Amino acid sequence: MMKDGFASLNHPYMKWCSVILPIKGFIENSLIEWESKIVSIVFLPTCNLRCPYCHAPHLVQTPNELESIPVEAVIDKMRQNLGWVDGVVVTGGEPTTHKQLDVFLRLLKELGILVRLDTNGTNPQTLKNLIARNLLDCVAMDIKAPLQKEKYALVSGVPCAIEDIEESIRIIMESGIEYEFRTTVCPSQLDGDDIEDIAMTIQGARRYILQAFRPNHCLGTEMLKVEPYPQEMLRGFASRAGKYVEYCCVRGEEGKVLQRNW
Repeated sequence: MMKDGFASLNHPYMKWCSVILPIKGFIENSLIEWESKIVSIVFLPTCNLRCPYCHAPHLVQTPNELESIPVEAVIDKMRQNLGWVDGVVVTGGEPTTHKQLDVFLRLLKELGILVRLDTNGTNPQTLKNLIARNLLDCVAMDIKAPLQKEKYALVSGVPCAIEDIEESIRIIMESGIEYEFRTTVCPSQLDGDDIEDIAMTIQGARRYILQAFRPNHCLGTEMLKVEPYPQEMLRGFASRAGKYVEYCCVRGEEGKVLQRNW
């Protein structure tokens, strides 16, 4: 029996987990979510932030209106796809807001697949615990803004503990696992100086990705009127940030996943 107390996917933990970890979206395969890998994507509801440009308002504001997908169904589908799907991306919302996230990640790891967690970095102790227990192969952390209290609150929509963001950055950079930091660049919130400031904060990081803001399906309706930065300008921001990190590029939000369940 495994040290966590369950050895197979038929353990009663499965039913318990499915009740307390509602999955609100599942994409069976994506070729572009995790570079060079074919992955499934699991969407978990709720978030402790309220970023106005968020493209998943249903997950954040009204998750109970979305049908839940049983954990058993997701695990069974992942088992069927073993051999050609490399791993799974667990995203949200903010996955670390779920107390039994570790149970679900252990079920995934029992399948022998790679697991990436998408997070906003506001729960460093949870992140540290998951990494220490070898439940993660990769972490993708969103850095919303320069690490200044007022600026971060403006972009994330709520007050944030900057020390928690700093701690998550440190944990990730010292983890030894694959990782990337990323920032969505919205013209009404961030400019080139802000991006360079963030890059200086994560100096020496392996990978920093700038994501183009898209005024579609935003949590804040005022965002729908904001005109995105031209791609060439974003490349200029990436060039400035690239002086401080090993790799920096621009990745647009369009085509991020093949389809959505909402």
